[in-house]
Amino acid sequence: MKIACDPDVLFKQGLSITQVVNKIAEWGFKYIEQSPYDRLLPFYKHPKASRETVAEYKSALKNSGLKLSSLLPVYRWSGPDEETRKAAVVNWKRAIQLAVEMDVNVMNTELSGDPHQSEKCEAMWYRSIEELLPIFEREGIRVDIQAHPYDFIENGYEAADLVKSLRSDRVTYLYAVPHTFFYDEGKGDVRKMLAYAGRDLKHIIVADTMNPMKDCRYILNPPTIQPTHHATVHQHLGIGEGEVDFDSLFDQLRKMNFNEEEDTIASISYFGYPEKMDHLAPEGLARIQKELPAE
Repeated sequence: MKIACDPDVLFKQGLSITQVVNKIAEWGFKYIEQSPYDRLLPFYKHPKASRETVAEYKSALKNSGLKLSSLLPVYRWSGPDEETRKAAVVNWKRAIQLAVEMDVNVMNTELSGDPHQSEKCEAMWYRSIEELLPIFEREGIRVDIQAHPYDFIENGYEAADLVKSLRSDRVTYLYAVPHTFFYDEGKGDVRKMLAYAGRDLKHIIVADTMNPMKDCRYILNPPTIQPTHHATVHQHLGIGEGEVDFDSLFDQLRKMNFNEEEDTIASISYFGYPEKMDHLAPEGLARIQKELPAE
């Protein structure tokens, strides 16, 4: 199992690529999971990775001894309109080329789409994956897919079913812990959801969150707007700062031998308190190393 760090919170503080890589190395990580970043893979738009950007990133990795565990692009590959879907597929093809260039064999992403047009978006998604899957297979890249709040599927069981329906080792399931309460309508039964994913679970994103389905965990205005009406509110907090049952989560992952597999990834993805990252990130790394020791 690889333990990675999402650098988003650092890039948003204005640090350069080299500074970000060095900071993550200072925290003790060996891997980076590169999420959307304007100079590399901006949200929804065509990849912007210039020769200079790629060269700086590869140089920083080499000098620090770090590696990329995965690239995380987010595109509207489930539409809902065909023009948007086609543009997303074009973006995906370029992102795959970038992954090959940067020696990355795992990409992870979200379903995207529109929860109000779920049936249409699902059809669009299957159309996109049918076109992209042969490319993933040809380039030896695995894509790990998560449901994100406000995607056309938010339920974790339904998202796992979508992944399983392809019956491909190149498309696997990602469980994002900070989305736990959206995955099962506020129950937070992490054991059951992880067990359901089973052999298709290859990737977790680690962060805590409050349960937005409970009254006044977050206060939204006007009062008639509630999370269940698709005002999707969540957070990426340090482990123990929210309401996710991490003891059960880590125990279930151990039972599934998640930490004993060479190709699994656990990525820390904290956004909520940039000013506390110098202790939150190393503490999160240490907790994962303790709970999920590599064999």
